[in-house]
Amino acid sequence: MTQATADLYDEFGDDLQSVSLQLRSFGGRPAFEGPIRTIRCFEDNALVKTTLATPGDGAVLVVDGSGSLNTALMGDMIAESAVAGGWAGVVIHGAIRDSVAIGGLELGVKALGTNPRKSAKLGAGEVDVDLEFGGVVFRVGKRLYADEDGILVER
Repeated sequence: MTQATADLYDEFGDDLQSVSLQLRSFGGRPAFEGPIRTIRCFEDNALVKTTLATPGDGAVLVVDGSGSLNTALMGDMIAESAVAGGWAGVVIHGAIRDSVAIGGLELGVKALGTNPRKSAKLGAGEVDVDLEFGGVVFRVGKRLYADEDGILVER
């Protein structure tokens, strides 16, 4: 990433949305950016796994897990496939697991927290739909910028 989120906001202001939700940084790449892809799922990570196994081409996957911390929506094996597929990052409104291993990967990861418990694998959910959490609307193709200060999204 070439510019800090604070500088981007100073330059572009209301053209950017700022995520008010305080997500923690877990990945080995604290600053990342890219076009958005989305998934809405609840305590079921099958769509996350299959999506991150496809070529990411520098995209950021935004996952709305309804803020559930009951099960993890991503672990180290899924994160490794994201790195191999060229994804820039993953933003999860929910939990991850294997946080130490994920911290060693060249991948941006923001999530609410951690839980070692596996999620369901039924494939329930929706891909490439508009999401809304943290006061921001996430639309497929819009650009997301993340660093240690937070997350900004194009309107």
